[in-house]
Amino acid sequence: MIDGNVLVLNRLWQAVNICSVKRALCLLYDGHAQVVMEEGGRFGTFNFQDWKDVSARMQVSETECIRTVSFKIRIPKIILLLFYDKMPDKEVKFTRRNIYERDGNRCQYCGDRFEPKELNLDHVIPMDRGGKTTWENVVCSCIRCNMKKSNKLLREARMRLIKKPKKPRWQSFILVKFQTRMDNSWRHFIDLAYWNVELGEELK
Repeated sequence: MIDGNVLVLNRLWQAVNICSVKRALCLLYDGHAQVVMEEGGRFGTFNFQDWKDVSARMQVSETECIRTVSFKIRIPKIILLLFYDKMPDKEVKFTRRNIYERDGNRCQYCGDRFEPKELNLDHVIPMDRGGKTTWENVVCSCIRCNMKKSNKLLREARMRLIKKPKKPRWQSFILVKFQTRMDNSWRHFIDLAYWNVELGEELK
């Protein structure tokens, strides 16, 4: 559970990221964040000592807490950053992980879903045929399809894409990222993120 997911809110209570339990507890211990928990329809915040005290009184399963030699502490679901009031840059970084996120861990040729370790990244137009390493020319590909396509163009390999690759918009991407790992306690803040997101070209 130390590598589980915790929702991160900025100082204005806006959902801005997801982090691991380990990272959340480090931020809490260092005084950079507080735990957010709903009590009787209202949200309360707890610093490290308060959360440790609350955890000691709670009846929770072993999977919901972390034990040390001298105390146990409940795994937080949501943390509030005390000194960060910005939203993330509205630019999705071009990384392997984010391409997997965009494509939903699906091979863009056969459409099957795979574990990340079973996927490759493929240039739709091969680099030696003038293709570039961009959002619009790189897709997830399973090993079998990758070998079949090799350095051919799609028409030469008699293959087709299940969808045209494109650069994801930040707001759509980050909401999908939240929702694929969402705990029920996050829904209030994810709904707020949805309704307050800047509308883009798709509605113009």
